[in-house]
Amino acid sequence: MSLSGVCVTAVESRPAGVVLDASQKPSRRPFGARVKAFVALTKPRIIELLLITTVPVMFLAQQGVPDLTLVLLTCVGGYLSAGGANALNMYIDRDIDALMDRTSQRPLVTGMVSPRECLVFGITLAVVSTLLFGLAVNWLSAWLSLGALLFYVVVYTMILKRRTAQNIVWGGIAGCMPVLIGWSAVTDSLSWAPVVLFLVIFFWTPPHYWPLSMKVREDYARVGVPMLPVIASNKVVARQIVIYSWVMVAVSLLLTPLGYTGWFYTTVALAAGGWWLWEAHALQNRAKAEVAGAKLKEMRLFHWSITYVSLLFVAVAVDPFLR
Repeated sequence: MSLSGVCVTAVESRPAGVVLDASQKPSRRPFGARVKAFVALTKPRIIELLLITTVPVMFLAQQGVPDLTLVLLTCVGGYLSAGGANALNMYIDRDIDALMDRTSQRPLVTGMVSPRECLVFGITLAVVSTLLFGLAVNWLSAWLSLGALLFYVVVYTMILKRRTAQNIVWGGIAGCMPVLIGWSAVTDSLSWAPVVLFLVIFFWTPPHYWPLSMKVREDYARVGVPMLPVIASNKVVARQIVIYSWVMVAVSLLLTPLGYTGWFYTTVALAAGGWWLWEAHALQNRAKAEVAGAKLKEMRLFHWSITYVSLLFVAVAVDPFLR
């Protein structure tokens, strides 16, 4: 769920001065456009990242190739659950989405989907995904999935997002849950390996999202959402990014001494983590020099963060075959 839940992977924009026709009822819009709008409610790009952290953990839990039907069911259940959470997030945030440039083309803002339709759609996906997990996978995975959905919708969207600069830190817990779900889908239990990877995503989420928040801080400031870059200087944000980055890389290296991975994962974790730290410190140096006219280039770390987590979890999947 957002890796991002708290996890955003693209910046949308709308040309200034565009006036949307909201007079036409959503049900009278073209069918194809309506289908695309409902798909957009699920935030597919974010869910792609969540699945990247789910499937490799299933390979690690199996120490080989897991049952492919189980993988498919877990992916479908995960998509429906995260999609339901994202739809409910858009329902709750429709007031501020209308005022932010990067969210101005979301289906509720354009009128392609009505608020009632969005609410029913989100709840339906939540119920279906929970039942699918429970009946076709196992009930531990079902409760973990439902817990992630409720955490994202209630704790992050309704409680934290508009109240504290720590919103993305603690709200990011929802985006860590697919790791636990992937492991429990295979073993119907939990162990230290998914807990370590849970912590990797937990410490990854703020330095992944804060660079994007630095880029669009005016959007958040306009609607009163206190993302850290809104209330703190770039120097302060960059320092926090460096701190979280070092902890993240250190935690990622725990899998091998605990006996879950071998040389291949360790090599990838060291190389990818080293490059991440290089970029994080480079961002901090640019933030310090910003007053002298240096460009922040904050999106470099944002884009690398997606590559980093993809490489790390591919290594998680491949490592069992090389041990």
